[in-house]
Amino acid sequence: MKTYRIGQIVPSSNTTMETEIPAMLQARYAEFPEERFTFHSSRMRMMQVTPEELKAMDIASDRCAVELADARMNVMAYACLVAIMAQGDGYHRASQARLQNTVKENGVEIPVLSSAGALVDTLKEFGYKKVSIITPYMKPLTKRVADYIEAEGIEVQDSISLEVSDNLEVGLLNPENLLEHVKRLNHDGVDAVILSACVQMPSLPAIQRAQDQIGKPVLSAAVCTVYQMLKTLGLETRVPNAGHILSGAKPQA
Repeated sequence: MKTYRIGQIVPSSNTTMETEIPAMLQARYAEFPEERFTFHSSRMRMMQVTPEELKAMDIASDRCAVELADARMNVMAYACLVAIMAQGDGYHRASQARLQNTVKENGVEIPVLSSAGALVDTLKEFGYKKVSIITPYMKPLTKRVADYIEAEGIEVQDSISLEVSDNLEVGLLNPENLLEHVKRLNHDGVDAVILSACVQMPSLPAIQRAQDQIGKPVLSAAVCTVYQMLKTLGLETRVPNAGHILSGAKPQA
């Protein structure tokens, strides 16, 4: 049996990634009994989802990477999508490179991902060129996320902003409501729907059901993070009831 250590750099007010990431990876145990995962987090201070707090929080990610490196993770992820995207187009590359170098300076080689990078990289791998998105953010931050995705060459056809600025309140949103929100979203002609373009807004219980409901791929930032983690670890990218991305399907790009 092989045990993999999963590290996450999370906002101090995040309650969802430490729930959804373990849920997805532990759901594999019946199909892959030789695998086990342990989960470890380091936190950056953030309560309100504002540009000012996001920038201050991002600076703390280096400390978090060092702390997780001390425990010798097999892979780690910067698990705050909007903290990256708020810093400017393409910033996930600079952030990942900086954190990777920080880990290396601590004397170890550990792959470092980000949820922002995982989202755009996964969209590209699967050849999804047009998407619609749902976010919990205020409208200016939703626009920033859409602009970031579009700067990566992927069109955002429509977006819904739930306009919740308190990050704790975002984590308390009922994922069942996403099944109604997706009905209001214009997804005609898109390649995929991002049901939660935020790693704090819970969506895992609704991913597969929303996909069945609209008849096209449905994903989330958390699903893409798990997909890229599994790929990085050299494991099959399969999780039951987590949508097309984690069905084991091969990218069509």
